[in-house]
Formats: sequence, structure tokens, C-alpha cells
Amino acid sequence: MLLKTPYEMAEETAKRFRNVRKLKKITLKELSEKSGVPYSTVRRFESTGEISFLSLVKLSSAMGEDRQITGLFSETVPSSIEEIIRGNRR
Repeated sequence: MLLKTPYEMAEETAKRFRNVRKLKKITLKELSEKSGVPYSTVRRFESTGEISFLSLVKLSSAMGEDRQITGLFSETVPSSIEEIIRGNRR
């Protein structure tokens, strides 16, 4: 069940990203220069949540938040023997 729309999730992610950037006292210009992502792209992302995944990876890495990205689709631990059995059938 989807509790939020993709747009809402993107906007919330951008807001959290902006908060982390500000806590680290990194300006938009500094982040743009360090990441190689155009200033306008960084600004658009923080205001709308729209960005390519590769640009998001570059920005996250430039802020030292690589683990946030690499942990997105980490493997989950099966919660039951049935999940283990189903996993072996694939």
C-alpha cells in the first residue's frame, strides 16, 4: 500500500537533503562545484525533488553521504522459512 505519492516522497527527500546540506554548512555553489552537478540542477532538486539518479549519487557523495545511497536497496533478511523457500525457487 502506497501511503505517499512519488512526488511527495521526492519532495520530502529533497527537503531532508537540503537540511543535511545546511547542517554541514555547504552552500549550493560549493556543492555544485564539488560534485560537478550544475548549480541549477541542485537548486531545482532542493525545490522540487526532481533530479536524475546519477546526479543524486554525485551530490550525496560530495556531501559524504554515500551510505545513504548504497543502502537504498540492500538485501533484506528473510522473516520466515517460507520466504527462504520461495527465494530458492526463483
